[in-house]
Parts: sequence; C-alpha cells; structure tokens
Amino acid sequence: MLIKEILGKFILVLFLLLFLSGCWDQKEVEELAFVIAIGIDKVEDKENKVRITYLISNPEAGSSAQSGGSQEPPREIISFVADDFISSRNMANSVIAKQITYDLLRMLIVSEDFARDENFIRWIYDATKSMEIERDIKLLVTKEESATFFQNNKPLLETRPHEYFEKILATGNEMGTIPESQLYQFFRITEADADLFLGIYGTTLKDENIQTSDDPQQITAGEFDFQGESNLTQFLGSAVFKEAMMIDSLTIEETRMAILLNPSLKPGFFLGTIPDPFDEKYRIAFRMENASPLKFDLKLTGGTPSIHVTVPLLLEVLSNHSMTGYQKDEEKRNKLEQSIEDNLNKEFNDFVKKTQEEYKSEPFGWSLLARKKFSTISDWENFDWMETYSDMKIDVDVQVKLGKFGRQSDLPRIEEIRD
Repeated sequence: MLIKEILGKFILVLFLLLFLSGCWDQKEVEELAFVIAIGIDKVEDKENKVRITYLISNPEAGSSAQSGGSQEPPREIISFVADDFISSRNMANSVIAKQITYDLLRMLIVSEDFARDENFIRWIYDATKSMEIERDIKLLVTKEESATFFQNNKPLLETRPHEYFEKILATGNEMGTIPESQLYQFFRITEADADLFLGIYGTTLKDENIQTSDDPQQITAGEFDFQGESNLTQFLGSAVFKEAMMIDSLTIEETRMAILLNPSLKPGFFLGTIPDPFDEKYRIAFRMENASPLKFDLKLTGGTPSIHVTVPLLLEVLSNHSMTGYQKDEEKRNKLEQSIEDNLNKEFNDFVKKTQEEYKSEPFGWSLLARKKFSTISDWENFDWMETYSDMKIDVDVQVKLGKFGRQSDLPRIEEIRD
C-alpha cells in the first residue's frame, strides 16, 4: 500500500512538471525572422486589399555573434498584396524560411496616399487585435509608397536597420524636428474625437523644386537641401491627422510650436534662428527651452469661449554675426529680448489661428484640460470641443527670458579689429 502511494505521488509530480516547464515552445534567435517595420500601401486595382511590406532585421549582422566569414545581409525586404498585416505573416513564410515574428516590431509606416484615404482607419485598427504588437510603436507617414521608402533607405554608418531607426527617431524627438507619434496616442485621440494627431513625416525623395527660405525651420521632409555622400532619408515635420485621416503636414517650426504648446509633453531644448533686430542681413541662433510649465486661463462658459496661454521660455543666444555688444549694454539686451518675444508671439498666434481656420481643431491636447471645466460628461459632449474650437478667442503670450550669450558672451566690435 505504501509503495502504491509513493508511486502515485511520483507520477503526479511528473505530470505537474509538464505544466511548470516554460521552454517547450522556445525558439532560438536564428530560427526567427524579426519584422521591425511594416509598410502599408493602397492597391489601386484591387478593392479591399493592401500592399504589405516587411522590413526584416538580422540582429546578428555586424555584431560579435556573427562569424567573420558570414555574408548574411543586415536586412531583408518583402512586399506583397494581402487582406491585412496580421494574417499576412503566413503568406510571407512561404518565401522566408525563418518563422516571422512581430516581437521586435517598432514602426508602422504608411504612404501619404493611403493615410489620406477615408478607409485608412479600417486597416490601422488591426494593430489593436494582435497581442504581439506593442501600443508604443511609432507611426510614420512617407511621401512615397512604403515599399519604395524601404528600398531607398540605405544608411551608410549604421547598417543594422533596427538600430538606425531607433537612433534617428530618438534624435528627432529630442530636437523637436518630429513628434513622438506613438500608436496608442493615435487611437486615444481618434476615439476622443476632439484633437489632432501628429505623425512622423518622412521620405527618401528629394524635392527638386525646393524654394530657399530665409528661415531653415520652414521645411518638411524632402525639402532639406544637402550634398555629399549620405543616406537620402529625411524625417522632418509632422503629418496632421483629423478623425483618423491625414489632412496636411507641418514644418519643423510648426511641429516645435505644437510640442511647446502641449502641457502633457516635456520637451528638451530646441535650436533655431530669428532675425537680428540690429542688422536684418543676419539671423541670430538660439537655444530654447521651457523656463517653467505652461499657464492656462480657460473660460469656456458664459459668452464666447476663450483661452489664454502663457509660454515662459528661456533663450540662450548662440550667435552674434552683427557683433552687437549685448553684454555691456542693457538697452540693447532689452531690445533683443523684446524683438525675440514679438517674433515668437506672432509665430505662435499665427499658428494657432491656422489650426482654427484650416483644421478646425488643435494638436496641443488642450481638450484634456477643457474637460475638467465641465461637471458632467453630457455637458462636455454638448459643448462639442471640435465644433466650438474654431470660434474661440485664443491668445498665446510668449514670455522670453534671456540666459547666457554663449560660452564667450562678450565679443569685440568689428571696427576695433579692423581699425
């Protein structure tokens, strides 16, 4: 009897071990094909179909794990027509030997043509269904088809595509040349039906009709004019989405203003230029950052709704081509500060007016603050933020405080040098 009892317990333990083991379905890295970006394009001649493009990264390429004699490429690209980008993995595995996985998927890239289509929302929401797709992946819009974008994107210094995209997008976010553009934000803003969503705008196509601007911040992807031996890909500006459909694009400067006016974001420092008030031939370079949090005065009931926004900024002047002596002349410093304030106030207020007149909505996340002014959900819904926004009285007050004038703040007068 004792032997049977012991034998029964032994069998039970062995049975339980089957459920405790977590490695029965484990796959080695070399057995998997890691999709790091998915491209989605329209198919003109096939209704209810999309063209799916996979950018598959080889995580071992260029690393110590790869043997010196191995000739495996750092990436693989495959493009085909499918019903969606969830079930399309099975089709791709008829060509690619390794098992395709979305575990390292970091970007969803759509062509501008598809992003402007009213049916775009039907396919983008597939991303909410798959457990493998993280909600913080980036949403990018390209001027060309995503398949063309993947083929043309050939970075020279960083051949591993997953590291290239991670670094260049992180740098763009830090400098304010592109927005954050995370997928969960797209879904949240779309479903709230109040604000605009800003996606990353990029291209590998160079605009041959570039109009040289006095302000280098007034450009979008494809308009940065450069020569040399480098990758053609540019990530500059934003793609504007309203109700899950792209309606316009923003320049670098407009993207930065949208970031600075958003109370939920914590931007770093931005570099830019403004006209020199002492010599119109030159522009002054500056380093700009928030001096303190934004201040809002919202009056949404009892008459015409109004919003007053105070934007405290700290600026460090980094160039002085007119060689004006700001350090020793308080009157000139005050004139410079006032000139910067006037320029920025005009730019901010003009941009807000543009969002009211052209977009009839805003990309600043102000609706989240406005909701707190209403006691019930029905009161907020009856207010209809998107319908009311265009008629609001909005004033942006930029308050500039000058910091340092560069590492060497005092410069000699050019007359003293050439005298």
